[in-house]
Amino acid sequence: MEFTANQIAQFLKGEIIGNPEITVSQFSKIEEAKEGSLTFLANTKYEKHLYTTSASIALVNKDFIPREEISATLIKVDNAYESLASLLSLYDSAKPKKQGISPKADIEASAKLGEDLFIGSFTYIGENVSIGNKSRIYQNCNIADNVQIGENVLIYPGVTIYEGCKIGNNCILHAGVVIGSDGFGFAQQTDENYKKIPQIGIVILNDNVEVGANTTIDRATMGTTVIHEGAKIDNLVQIAHNVEVGKNTVICAQVGIAGSAKIGEKCILAGQVGVVGHLSISNNTMIGAQSGVANTVKKEGSVLLGSPATPFMDQKKSYAVFKNLPAMSKNLFQLEREVKQLKEQLQKTNDNE
Repeated sequence: MEFTANQIAQFLKGEIIGNPEITVSQFSKIEEAKEGSLTFLANTKYEKHLYTTSASIALVNKDFIPREEISATLIKVDNAYESLASLLSLYDSAKPKKQGISPKADIEASAKLGEDLFIGSFTYIGENVSIGNKSRIYQNCNIADNVQIGENVLIYPGVTIYEGCKIGNNCILHAGVVIGSDGFGFAQQTDENYKKIPQIGIVILNDNVEVGANTTIDRATMGTTVIHEGAKIDNLVQIAHNVEVGKNTVICAQVGIAGSAKIGEKCILAGQVGVVGHLSISNNTMIGAQSGVANTVKKEGSVLLGSPATPFMDQKKSYAVFKNLPAMSKNLFQLEREVKQLKEQLQKTNDNE
């Protein structure tokens, strides 16, 4: 599919600087773009590539002022990154969608199937499962008994959804996701062996949740593990039993959240954050990469870093001291030697008197 700069500018309500009739048929990174492609500049550290790019069209912010001549046609928009996302969504929606049910799928007779579905080969649909209209379930998935799946849900190959779990509308589950596996619940016995505690709850994903590849979300011991509307979860994340993740919260790769923790709305947990169980994190909290959250975060809008996680500025001050510890240690040993020498000289003086 080809689009002109004029068509793109009309869609984005942007201003054209250059040839309005130039066309593009693909998207490219700014440093790799070729003729016939559209690129964008949102981060100023990539500005140098804009002056050498072969892209035909580039999206830039309205306040961008070039320092050199640019061969590409520019489209100035309020936010280049958001505009790119809108274009990519439009492009994706224009691609043909798979439809139909493979004869190699295994579907129980009691399952309730909506209209305009796609169900791929070797996918199993259990008893009393319900699947909403326009949902797509790719190959080799396992949808267990009594699962509820909403409308326009996209489930990629190799996803497993355990019994009784509920998936809202417009959710996306990437390859290898496991929803509803048993929570890590064991009771230590008097003989020091561990007895498994049956996990009889479920997982609920509300509308517009996206879950990255090979992420696991455990079912509740009792009640529900809940991921609220609009939450975005990256690859390789572990969310334990009875956790609650707030609306529009973002959780990056390799985060681990222990049982019964409550994460507020619009939070950001960067890569490899660890959260101790049974604590709460207030709304709009940002937690830096590799931080360990060991205590409840009561103040909304907190920015935390480190392990244990502390306020960002406190952590920066602590690090400033920490990185100087080798020099401080060397100076301390030097002072100790000098004090020792002074004591020895003073002792000799006293002895001579």
